[in-house]
Amino acid sequence: MVTRQSPDLSQPINSKDHILGNPRASVTVVEYGDFECPTCKQAAPSVKLLLEHFEDQVLFAYRHFPQETIHPHALRAAEAAECAGAQDRFWAMHDLLFENQLHLDLTHLFAYAKRLDLDQPRFAAEMDAEVYLQSIREQVDSGRSSHLRATPGFFVNGAIVDVSFGFQTLFDAVEAAL
Repeated sequence: MVTRQSPDLSQPINSKDHILGNPRASVTVVEYGDFECPTCKQAAPSVKLLLEHFEDQVLFAYRHFPQETIHPHALRAAEAAECAGAQDRFWAMHDLLFENQLHLDLTHLFAYAKRLDLDQPRFAAEMDAEVYLQSIREQVDSGRSSHLRATPGFFVNGAIVDVSFGFQTLFDAVEAAL
């Protein structure tokens, strides 16, 4: 259910976002997620269904919101996803991280990079240098300035959607926006 009519999303979709769907769609869905969050893992298949159901009608963007105090591996997993994204493999890493949510330590992250056939020296150098840390922190800040406190956090056309009672509310919000 959409909680307000006014835009809640502080940062509109931009070129830094990882997107799926139709770039010219009239409906935008933004998710703030955490790779170690069990509810975010549950949301991933729902997002895929949403994109299939509303084919060509929705633009979806994923943003990082690692909750470091309760999910100790979430930040490094977000960094690994960004490193993969720099090699055009963000969504493959995204899916792999959620599939293996209980194994997000550094050793496993490097194994996933190898499994995705990423450039290993580049991946290692970017992880060691924390190249994408600032970008992830900026996404977290934009989530906070959008009044987000937990994950997953969804916005439809800039309005926050409460999915705490199920993901059907996300489908309903998209349907209403169309």
